Amino acid sequence: MDFALNDDQRMMVEAARRLNEKFVEPLLASHHRDKALPKSAVLMLLEKAADLGLTSARIPEKDGGAGMGLLDYGLLVEQLPPTVMLIVQPHEATTTRIHFGGSPEQRERFVPDLMAGRRIACTGSTEPDVGSDPRGIKTTATPDGNHVVLNGRKQWISNATVCDVMNVTCRIPEGSGYRMARVLVDRAESPFEANEVDMLGLRQSPLGEVLFDGCRVPQANVCPDNGDTAKLLTITWLANRPTVGLMAVHLAQRAFELAREYAGVRKQFGKAIGAYQLIQHDLAEIETAVVTSRLACYNALAALDRGERANGLSAMAKRYAVDACDRAIQLAMRIHGGMGLSRELGLEQMARDVRTLAIPDGTPGILSLIQGREITGFDGFRPA
Repeated sequence: MDFALNDDQRMMVEAARRLNEKFVEPLLASHHRDKALPKSAVLMLLEKAADLGLTSARIPEKDGGAGMGLLDYGLLVEQLPPTVMLIVQPHEATTTRIHFGGSPEQRERFVPDLMAGRRIACTGSTEPDVGSDPRGIKTTATPDGNHVVLNGRKQWISNATVCDVMNVTCRIPEGSGYRMARVLVDRAESPFEANEVDMLGLRQSPLGEVLFDGCRVPQANVCPDNGDTAKLLTITWLANRPTVGLMAVHLAQRAFELAREYAGVRKQFGKAIGAYQLIQHDLAEIETAVVTSRLACYNALAALDRGERANGLSAMAKRYAVDACDRAIQLAMRIHGGMGLSRELGLEQMARDVRTLAIPDGTPGILSLIQGREITGFDGFRPA
């Protein structure tokens, strides 16, 4: 077992770090820190992300994608701010869902522009009353001639306010009941209402609630009925979860670097605070949280690359990493004393951002139950 990066991986990581330093951080700094980025800035980010393969990571090279291994994908995600990756990842996951779950015509129409970062995508699954269980979706798509008519609400949707294409999970009448379905809503031909949601953290990432009120969508935009709508969501979630964990690692690594530097220059009682045992203990705790979180996420992604069932590993990685990195950032704030609470330093923003990461792609509670199911064989959240 070799934990060292190979030459290709080191080159990828360095390329991502250079992009972050020379383009991403200056772009974020040029916009209001507490307001969602405008669409023009999001498109600029996606075009740069496309150069790294981040907008098509899971699409095979033979189909024009990056064909990236999931561990390699995670290595790149870790180098970029979560504010940016909470834009790029939902876009990439939606593009992947369209590629693997759309018709040939839908793939030809939507996927190339999405892979190139020329248009913005998102997935509309979560609703005001529906989160972890997509089978409870209430939004409906009612056939009407050559169209379906969408009615319902979606909430907590990344990129909703700036998207060009939304992959909407909904219900379509079938017999005396309904079946789950996915409808690709092209905003230019099927307008809908989307409003920004003001959040605790990751405030530069566009996040919105959506209202479909008689939204007419061409029948050709309904994805093929293969019965795999819920499965397709789950498969992409499996890789999303450890990469969200690596977004938390990005924050905690930065917090560790700040705390280590501060401990070496801040003096109290005649010596650097880093010379005191309690500060060393806190620094050791922070570093341990960063390293173990990183390895848990790498482990889950590597298992997926090997084709193994990784439902439990994926859930564990995200839940552990976000919790551990949350604790690490709190310790870094404590080491900084009053300075740790200042907006100037940025740790308070990291603290808000990491707590926001606890919710996307599975809350800690549902992730615990998924892991518990994998351990025991009993499903704790569905009827027996």
